Amino acid sequence: MPAWKDGKLGLPVKEAVKLFPELKDYLDERGRLDFSNREARILYNRAIAEAIFGLDIEYHPRGLVTTPVSRYIFLKTFLRGGERVLEIGTGHTAMMALMAAKLFECDVTATEIDEEFFTHAKANIGRNGAKIRLIKSCGGIIQGVIPEGEKFDVIFSAPPYYETPTKGVLTEREGVGGGKYGEAFSVRLIEEAMEYLKPGGKVALFLPDKKPLINAIREKGEELGYSVRDVRFRVGTRWRYSLILRL
Repeated sequence: MPAWKDGKLGLPVKEAVKLFPELKDYLDERGRLDFSNREARILYNRAIAEAIFGLDIEYHPRGLVTTPVSRYIFLKTFLRGGERVLEIGTGHTAMMALMAAKLFECDVTATEIDEEFFTHAKANIGRNGAKIRLIKSCGGIIQGVIPEGEKFDVIFSAPPYYETPTKGVLTEREGVGGGKYGEAFSVRLIEEAMEYLKPGGKVALFLPDKKPLINAIREKGEELGYSVRDVRFRVGTRWRYSLILRL
């Protein structure tokens, strides 16, 4: 996959416009893209997904506009290729499930709770010709969703992490993790994951730069017997964490 002249994984706006000419409508007089506009962000990220990762992604009208580069870097922190993996909450794009299947050649199972997002994810999987088992979670995380006895090398997720509902940025199911710092969903996930991991298996969580949240999950993980490490990485102006817990 290409790395552009600045040495960073990305796509110049002028290259994105070649793929999606309608992006011209969102450029200012200096050729800069208006990233405050949702449609502009969607088109630009679709261009990145196509040009760099070879993926044809359609975004749901009310879904989070996930950025392909940050998701790819997250996966690179713990996938080596060929693993049997489970993604919890693949979202409307199924972007990380698709990357795991197509770029890392993993055997992928993914779950999604929202009915519309599930349908949209299924369409994205079909559009890209990927062999991914998609399961409607119906309110559970792992237990009661994945058949007992199934084992995975890696279970990963971009979990909800807000303490309370956000103001129009994410749906409540997407955003609210619960607990004092938004850690409750992640804590339940790592608890349930223990019965579904192979020996030496890993849980990986894609998290924001929120130290109280990360520390709360880390402390619970260590209490459960995981060895924990985090990888801090920057995409654009934002810092993100890959919190990796190994049995």
